[in-house]
Amino acid sequence: MMDGKNNLRAALTALTAFLIYSTHDTVVKVLGGTYHPMQIVFFSVCFAMPLVTVMLMRDRTDGNLIPRHPWWTLLRTFSSVVAGVSAFYAFTVLPLAQTYAILFATPLLITLLAIPILGERVGPHRGGAIAVGLLGVMIVIRPGAEPLTMGHLAALASAVFGSLGAIIVRKIGREERSVVLLLYPMMANFIVMGCALPFVYKPMPVEHLGLLGLMAALSFAGMLLTISAYRLGEAVIVAPMQYSQIIWATLFGLLIFGETLRMNTLLGATAIVLSGLYIVLREDRGPSTEKPVTRSRWRAEVSMPRVGPMMRWQKQMKR
Repeated sequence: MMDGKNNLRAALTALTAFLIYSTHDTVVKVLGGTYHPMQIVFFSVCFAMPLVTVMLMRDRTDGNLIPRHPWWTLLRTFSSVVAGVSAFYAFTVLPLAQTYAILFATPLLITLLAIPILGERVGPHRGGAIAVGLLGVMIVIRPGAEPLTMGHLAALASAVFGSLGAIIVRKIGREERSVVLLLYPMMANFIVMGCALPFVYKPMPVEHLGLLGLMAALSFAGMLLTISAYRLGEAVIVAPMQYSQIIWATLFGLLIFGETLRMNTLLGATAIVLSGLYIVLREDRGPSTEKPVTRSRWRAEVSMPRVGPMMRWQKQMKR
């Protein structure tokens, strides 16, 4: 058990990490006003590669880059590409708070996908929480009351495929090499976005290239802080800190983009957050084998790897 002081440090570290992630996503939205999301993803991957290369060069684990679970690795790689570019597009065209509200459905979907993929059981309590959370998503997007835009569909796609990627990491992460889990999605993003680049490319001035470099640095810093938070405290303390991003999204959206928080977004986000918190707290009371949310990273990876495989890689480095 972690003591209260460590849990407090973990919570503060996680809050800092998610502030950094929110700043990263704000930069995505700034660049998205000028450039296609595929171009942003491509160059963000290019800027992130040197950082990841340095980390991977320090990996002394014997082995090769052939996946032990090729089909699961392929599905996770596909999910990562779709989740990443969909999230970038959603941040570009939707208000920040609305995008986050939809993406907050990820832990609900992780719990749902754990049933067929991990063989876990979801009782009436967590099942009810999932239903409330998905109702909150419907409140946010208001199908029928307002046109369902490509931005809404992109945010939903990012949540679904990000959840799928997280569950696959849970399923194969103990057997698959971390370098495989890290490298395949990154290279897939580089190749797919590179093939699309000639059709969407716009020249970028040096200040915008600087913003891409800032994105890579922010993502790297957020990743390290999140790993540190999970090391310091219990997952049940760290995981809910993700929801603090709705505060930063509202603030950044107002100050930078002139966005206002709509009532349906507020109500829907409240339902989603409360249901997600209930699931996390409920999992903390259950067996360790039935914790798909607190043992999975929530953010879809685009330019930089997120928490799941990186935590295991860091443990290997300490042996």
